[in-house]
Amino acid sequence: MIEAIVESSLGWSSTIRCPPNSLAPAFAATRVRSVSIGNENDESTICKEQPIMLEKLTTEARNPESSKIDSLSALEIVRLMNSQDASIAAAVATQAESIAAAIDVIADRFRAGGRLLYMGAGTSGRLGVLDASECPPTFNTPAKMVVGLIAGGRDALTRAIEGAEDHPEFGQRDLADHHVCDKDVVMGIATSGRTPYVIGGLQFANQVGAFTIGLSCNADCELRPHCQIMISPVVGPEVISGSTRMKAGTATKMVLNMLTTGAMVRIGKTYGNLMVDLRATNAKLSMRSCQIVSDITGIAPEEARRLLDRCDGEVKTAIVSHLQEVTAEAARQQLADCGGHLRRVLNQDRPQ
Repeated sequence: MIEAIVESSLGWSSTIRCPPNSLAPAFAATRVRSVSIGNENDESTICKEQPIMLEKLTTEARNPESSKIDSLSALEIVRLMNSQDASIAAAVATQAESIAAAIDVIADRFRAGGRLLYMGAGTSGRLGVLDASECPPTFNTPAKMVVGLIAGGRDALTRAIEGAEDHPEFGQRDLADHHVCDKDVVMGIATSGRTPYVIGGLQFANQVGAFTIGLSCNADCELRPHCQIMISPVVGPEVISGSTRMKAGTATKMVLNMLTTGAMVRIGKTYGNLMVDLRATNAKLSMRSCQIVSDITGIAPEEARRLLDRCDGEVKTAIVSHLQEVTAEAARQQLADCGGHLRRVLNQDRPQ
């Protein structure tokens, strides 16, 4: 049972008691004075006096360029949004050094058997889950190597779970359930930079020795003290005030693309720009596997298919087996000896 004393923008205050999965009444408040969780006799307090000062956040500011958007035609709305989106890449570019540093940390943790865990609420959480879910088919990674956690759990992927993001202990619980340890990287995603679910998770991650990274679209934010690396692409006010699924969401997706792609490249999941570690889970990826083997080895696609069949569909194994004229098992061993890097295997016998 959760008990909350809330104050609305209309000036009234009230005590609300509800189960943890029924937090909609508390979410309607603009100021939470205190929250406690437990059984009916439990008076333990989780947090006290947490004013939500949204007006100070860049992501909540009003955008003067879109102040009359409701009077524009469809074409004018499209052109306005497109012009606003044009600034996103430049904002991400300002964070290049921090993103690169994060890539190196993530790659190092992957090599040591660690994981990357994203955590966020709403759009931020969904983008983390999306990026994590793309890693297994693209890079043939175990499902648990990159994990996406969202406040409110699986149901929050398709609908709003009211108030789930407002409890730091929920973030701590989710990481504890995934047995986060000092081998792992935990990345807190909160475009506002103040989401309690994310901050609670980062606090827990720091306590267990995990490496912590933060991503926010506000430069000075509450996430920063809890992160070893902070990434802050400031994209400015949204076209619709506070709708961070827009520019902030796009910037978030761009950063996550860079992090996982960069880390996977660093640990040998590509050869040039070819995804030589892909998992052929559908017809398109199966054809792509054949084409990659054919392109690198010079053999016909039909022969590439037979070669892949002999190598259990493993693209890198098939390439090494053919070019080095060894068995699939010997090819796997050569790859293991070179840390999974196909280029290192193919270059090891060449004069430097």
